[in-house]
Amino acid sequence: MSRIGKNPIAIPAGVEITVDNGVVTAKGPKGVLTQNFELVNVEVEEGNVVVSRSGESKDEKSKHGLYRSLISNIIEGVNNGFKTTQELVGVGYRATVEGQLLELNLGYSHTIFMQIPDEVSVTAEAVKGKPPVVIFESMDKQLVGQVAAKLRSFRPPEPYKGKGIKFAGEVLRRKAGKTSSK
Repeated sequence: MSRIGKNPIAIPAGVEITVDNGVVTAKGPKGVLTQNFELVNVEVEEGNVVVSRSGESKDEKSKHGLYRSLISNIIEGVNNGFKTTQELVGVGYRATVEGQLLELNLGYSHTIFMQIPDEVSVTAEAVKGKPPVVIFESMDKQLVGQVAAKLRSFRPPEPYKGKGIKFAGEVLRRKAGKTSSK
């Protein structure tokens, strides 16, 4: 049995959960999120959400822990939200925000413009002596991760000098460069 799927999800104060026809809806201070589910049973009992399998097939077993995690994420999202911080490491790397448009200078000959979805709020900070920082916030964990991955794909960190876009606190595996021999 799935160890993750067996764990009940505690419902925090201020969050309302409804289960109806294969859809879980969570309403909280940040907004409303929904999650579809299949092949599992979802019940709200005694301030907890319990996810259980409806059978023992391989498909049902594989989706047990998955849907428990997805439902846990929407509950956490409507209550607290999610935040991702990325650093732009490199000489001349800059980021500015105008509304939902992120303008990036990443060492290319052109400027990159990235349209951010309305559900995600974006801020860019530049502190002297530190690399510029881009912060994404939203109640939808999947969307925040997708937008952060898209930003990182413009200039992934390279292992020799460490230049590129990396997550805050991420430790990069560095390589030694070439050495000259005589």
